[in-house]
Amino acid sequence: MNTRRVVGIAAALAGVGALGWAGYDHFVARAPAPQQQTATAEPPATSLDDIGVSGGVETVDVSGDANPEAGTTPMKDRVAVLGLLNKRNGQARDLKLKPGEAARVGNVVVRLRACEQTAPWEAEHYTGAFVQLDIEQSDKSWKRVHSGWLYKERPYLNVVQDPVYDVWVKSCTMSFPTGGPDTVSAAAAAASGARRSSAPKSPTAGTAATDDAAPSEPSAAPSNAT
Repeated sequence: MNTRRVVGIAAALAGVGALGWAGYDHFVARAPAPQQQTATAEPPATSLDDIGVSGGVETVDVSGDANPEAGTTPMKDRVAVLGLLNKRNGQARDLKLKPGEAARVGNVVVRLRACEQTAPWEAEHYTGAFVQLDIEQSDKSWKRVHSGWLYKERPYLNVVQDPVYDVWVKSCTMSFPTGGPDTVSAAAAAASGARRSSAPKSPTAGTAATDDAAPSEPSAAPSNAT
């Protein structure tokens, strides 16, 4: 074989190898590694995941004639008394409003959205009102500085954040149902129990003394000895 031909074949093979390595390095070695998807942790199963299990939630059927608010004053008929204080001059006044009404005093508007109080038979008593307070600014625009519930017995639960005006709840007039036709008041039940009691009476002192003094029957026959 000619020496030149051998050298040419070797050079051609070397060139093909170099081109193959360059292609591998460009398309494979330098290709970005595939991103691994991180597995998300499954949330712990709860009783709500089981079919037919309510998770301790008890539902009450109020369909038909059942009305949990029957006998309670409707919201539109309730009357709230709010106190309004101007901290600059120390002047305070009472505002008597129904839900949906508003009163303007100078450059402040007090709006009553709702009022509520707990029933007399509840352990803790609260008197609250949902109040919105709008104040006119120096550029004649209005700014709402408060919108939320205020409580008479717990004024610290929500306060009006304004350096000039303060609003608080004084009362909310509303009624509650007194009970159904089978309801018996505690006072009536106590009076009835005092007049007539089904408990057996204990023996009096005089009866006990008479019983003790009565002679008992002899337990044995008398002796015939003379």
